[in-house]
Amino acid sequence: MNPILALLLRLPVHGLGLFVFFLPRRAELALGRLLGRAALAVDPKRPPTVRENLRRCLPELSGAEREALVRANYEHYGILTLELAHMFAPVPGHWRRYAERFTRVEGLENWKRAHDKDKGTIFFGAHLANWELMAAAGALAGIPITMTTRHLKPAWLDRWMERVRLTTGVRCVYQPRTMPAVMKTLRARASVGFVLDQYMVPPMGQKLRFFGVKVDTLAVVAPLARRTGAGVIPVRQRREPDGTVTVMFEPEVPLDGSDEELNQRYCDRVEAWIRERPAEWLWAHRRFKHADWSEADRRTQAA
Repeated sequence: MNPILALLLRLPVHGLGLFVFFLPRRAELALGRLLGRAALAVDPKRPPTVRENLRRCLPELSGAEREALVRANYEHYGILTLELAHMFAPVPGHWRRYAERFTRVEGLENWKRAHDKDKGTIFFGAHLANWELMAAAGALAGIPITMTTRHLKPAWLDRWMERVRLTTGVRCVYQPRTMPAVMKTLRARASVGFVLDQYMVPPMGQKLRFFGVKVDTLAVVAPLARRTGAGVIPVRQRREPDGTVTVMFEPEVPLDGSDEELNQRYCDRVEAWIRERPAEWLWAHRRFKHADWSEADRRTQAA
C-alpha cells in the first residue's frame, strides 16, 4: 500500500482509538447508541438486509416489533464499533486493561473439565455482543486459545490486530489453510475456537438448517473432535446493561450421533442464542446467500 495512503488511513483509525481511550464507559454506551441510530438513518445499503433477514428468520414479530429490533440492532453496531476502536488506541497494554475491566467469565469449570482430559478443546461460538472481548476474556482467564480468522487488509492493519490480540494471550490462525495449525494446537492440548454463524462454502461447509432454511455452514467441528478426541465447548456472550460483556462457557457437548447430526446440534445451539439476544447479532451480514426459503415459507404458512 502507498505509504501516504497508509498514513492517511492510520491517522483516523488511531485517532478514534485515542478518543475512546479517554471516554468513560457510560458515555461510550450512550454515544454508541446515538451513532447506531445515525447510521440507520443514513445507511442506504444494510437496513434492507437487516429487515429481510428479520422478516425471514423471525416471522412471528409484528412490523412494529421488527422495526424496534432494527433500531436496537443498529444501536448495538454503534456500541460495538466504539468497543472495537479500543483495539486501535495507540497506548501500550490498553486493550488488555479494557478487556480485564469490562468482561466477566462464567462456567470456566466446564472448560477445565474438558481440558483435564488432555485432548485439547474446541470452542464454537457466534458473532454475538463482542466476540473480540469474548476471546480476550477467555485467554485472560487462563485458556490457551487460538482463533480461526481471516487476514485483514491492508497488511499494517492485520499486523496491528495480531499484536493487540497477543497482548491478551489470543493467538490466531488464518483461513483458508488453517487445519495444519489447528491440529498442531490440539496436539499441544491447547484450545481452538470457531464461529458457526457465517456463510461457509464446501469443502469446509455443508448445508445445515439455520432459522428454518438449509444454508452453507462451517462443518469441521464434529469431524475434528471425533478425530482428535478434543472436547467441544459452546461459548456465548452477552452485553449487560452496564456494558460488561459476560462470557459463558457451557457444558461439553457429547460426541453421540453422526457428524452431520452433531454439526446440526451445534448450529441449533447458535440459533437458540441468537433468538435469546437478537439485538446483539449481525443481522446485516449476508448469512443466507443462495438459501432456498420456499420450504421454510410453506412451513410458516402451514403453522
